[in-house]
Amino acid sequence: MALKILIVEDDLPIRDTVHEFIQMAGYDVCVAASAEEALGVLTDTPVEVVISDIMLPGMDGLELTDRIKRTYDIDVIVMTAYSTEYSYAEAISKGASDFVFKPVRLEELHLRLKRVLKERRLNQERLQMLEELKKLSITDGLTQLYNSRYFYSQIKGEIERFNRYGHQLSLLLLDIDHFKAYNDTFGHLEGDKILVRIGRIIKSCLRKMDTAYRYGGEEFTIVLPGTPGEEAKTVAERLRAAVAAEDFADNDTAENRITISIGVTQYCHEEPISSFVQRADQAMYQSKQNGRNKVSCIFANPAT
Repeated sequence: MALKILIVEDDLPIRDTVHEFIQMAGYDVCVAASAEEALGVLTDTPVEVVISDIMLPGMDGLELTDRIKRTYDIDVIVMTAYSTEYSYAEAISKGASDFVFKPVRLEELHLRLKRVLKERRLNQERLQMLEELKKLSITDGLTQLYNSRYFYSQIKGEIERFNRYGHQLSLLLLDIDHFKAYNDTFGHLEGDKILVRIGRIIKSCLRKMDTAYRYGGEEFTIVLPGTPGEEAKTVAERLRAAVAAEDFADNDTAENRITISIGVTQYCHEEPISSFVQRADQAMYQSKQNGRNKVSCIFANPAT
């Protein structure tokens, strides 16, 4: 698919010449005779690069460049015949990627366009790589849930919102029952398959605003913003039942049932993160003591 280039030029012969040349070079080209017309085009048309004259009727090319860079991810090449009135520094300060003097040498313009497009592609690849690295740094590689380091970062933010706005906040902490025995019997590779399946079930049971984390080993945490304790208990019961109903059998193991024990708690005003998480852990331990495959709740802060 050809890259889209917008040419903004009020001089019709120049506009037609540049249009024809850039189009013959293999690009998809659209044109505008003013900055206002160009902004109208950009509202409906995805464009990679704008090539604009500085001297335009109404809004000039430098103001157009500034408007484009504040609103869109688009590169701009500006053209001018008035080298004494407009400087390269002015154009760059407005966000232009390059600056060309008139009369425009078409081959030079093409070379500058190719350079801008190359730098644009490299920058997009760099941003994508940084985004992927960021995702890797906060994601558990096995389950694709968030990791425990990110959990503490996010729970801190949710607690700050609770203390500022009074929004409800609940936490689930769950553990796979008899998982050590499962690993000892069938091996860690089979255990990893269980962790992956559990991660998928957790995701399927949550709302978009909820976040799930692999807390460590076979433990998971789920943060439920805007959720009071009783609603959190309902979420936990739904999750517990979904895991218990899942058939985990495959050709390598005789086991086909896995269960989880879940602890539920609700945040109390101004309490430390450590006591909030510890209370969820205590509730989960109650589920273990009461026979596993259960949901237990501790809503009141024991310290208060």
